[in-house]
Amino acid sequence: MSSELINKTAEYVKATMVKEGTGHDWFHIERVWHLAKAIQAKEGGDLEIVELAALLHDIADWKFSDGDLDAGAKVSREWLTQINAPVDVIDHVCEIVGTLSYKGAGVPDKMKTIEGQIVQDADRLDAIGAIGIARCFAYGGHKNRPLYDPEVKLVNHATFEEYKNKEGTAFNHFYEKLFLLKDRLNTQAAKKIAQGRHEFMQEFVDRFLKEWNGQD
Repeated sequence: MSSELINKTAEYVKATMVKEGTGHDWFHIERVWHLAKAIQAKEGGDLEIVELAALLHDIADWKFSDGDLDAGAKVSREWLTQINAPVDVIDHVCEIVGTLSYKGAGVPDKMKTIEGQIVQDADRLDAIGAIGIARCFAYGGHKNRPLYDPEVKLVNHATFEEYKNKEGTAFNHFYEKLFLLKDRLNTQAAKKIAQGRHEFMQEFVDRFLKEWNGQD
């Protein structure tokens, strides 16, 4: 039953998100899915819960659901109920999907279970490094945000409302979220992976600023 639930869910998510163009597409989901399985192999936890939550974590992200933090959990519950998943599995997966998103630098987002911590870590790993850089600018373009503007100040968002309604540049996102993720990971396995990705982003940002200012 477990593999059937996962296979059906993977097919459903792929069909739903394959043409998404903001960096939250099927390939993002697939990377998070594989990362989550790799972390679970080292950290433990219920693999079925980890896989289902990883597959469904962006099925109705608040960024594309008018800021509704409950949208992903609602859609996930409908889907898992439709394919006859056990009630305890549905409840656990939906709790993870509904709470793992980053909501601002000053907003706590600690996950309650090891399964939730693993999926959150996998999602955040895909937000940093080379892929994270590409996704940052893809999403910035989708939101019609400037590439960079030195006069736009960085904001340490203290609430979800501030973060949700932020206006800024794609470049500022490195400081307002991406550089902060390394220290907000839960598992040792994810922290090891994050170090190299974090350093790569730092190198990119340094180079970006040099070129922006006309330096070689």
